[in-house]
Amino acid sequence: MTLTQAPRPGRHKTFLDLPLALDLDRLAADIAILGVPFGAAYSPEARVNDQSNAPTAVRQASYQLSDGPERWDFDLDCTLGQLGLRVADCGDVTADLADPGLHYRNAEAAVRKILAAGALPVTIGGDHGIPIPVLRGFEGRGPIHLVHIDAHLDWRDHVNGEREGYSSPIRRASEMAHIDRIWQIGLRGQGSARAEEVAAARAYGSDLIPDCELQEIGMAAVLDRIPDGASYYLTIDADGIDPAAMPAVAAPAPGGVTLHQARQLIHGLARKGRIVGMDIVEITPARDLNEITAIAAGRLIVNLIGATAKAGYWR
Repeated sequence: MTLTQAPRPGRHKTFLDLPLALDLDRLAADIAILGVPFGAAYSPEARVNDQSNAPTAVRQASYQLSDGPERWDFDLDCTLGQLGLRVADCGDVTADLADPGLHYRNAEAAVRKILAAGALPVTIGGDHGIPIPVLRGFEGRGPIHLVHIDAHLDWRDHVNGEREGYSSPIRRASEMAHIDRIWQIGLRGQGSARAEEVAAARAYGSDLIPDCELQEIGMAAVLDRIPDGASYYLTIDADGIDPAAMPAVAAPAPGGVTLHQARQLIHGLARKGRIVGMDIVEITPARDLNEITAIAAGRLIVNLIGATAKAGYWR
């Protein structure tokens, strides 16, 4: 079963020039990189937007991350080659403008295949609607604790009748039986939610951690709130990260989670329990500066690879 298409040509055709694995029925990997370029648009003209170019941009910029698996990585205190992991790039989920929901069904099916192969999916979006089908692919694998970095709350029930767009992923996740507790980190700025969405999130029991609180208490204190020994899925909206590190977003907000804090969260979760998946979404490549946003996204993926390996997931 082949659900994905090859990445578009560029300086790196795959992330870190990793092996390309398009046949998910024969996937042999510990970590699988998956591009999901398209979300659920709120208007016809938004069917294709610049965020759909992000998977390619992150792959192309990954030449800045490593000159080869033998090179030292100071974030990991080792080389990628020393980790001994099988990491593959599974290409991009296909879409069909004649069938707007097909790419979501394909994304869910791809994640189910990746998980069935025993691999950890790392998804590059696309907009923040992408985690909806990705998380559906984890059905029956709960309970999963959802950890969310974002400037925005993302609890809208619908926008223009669309219930699976980029303003609704956490609301939809809360409705999934396999999703347990939710932590939302880096919230800031007026307009990130309406009063009814905040009420809905609090009624569910979501732990809301505004950026002003994060900067006062630090990421270590946030990690202390999250129970040990659990399964964690991490969804990272690029606008939740300090725009000094990730400026290429549609809705930049001053402040936010620093790259160091995001790295600290990834390594902390890997030590506390088991990260079962991660996505990075909402990158708008046309707004990038010297590819710094795409490079930062790649750094977080590399840290995920290293953190899970050092935690002994595949021993």
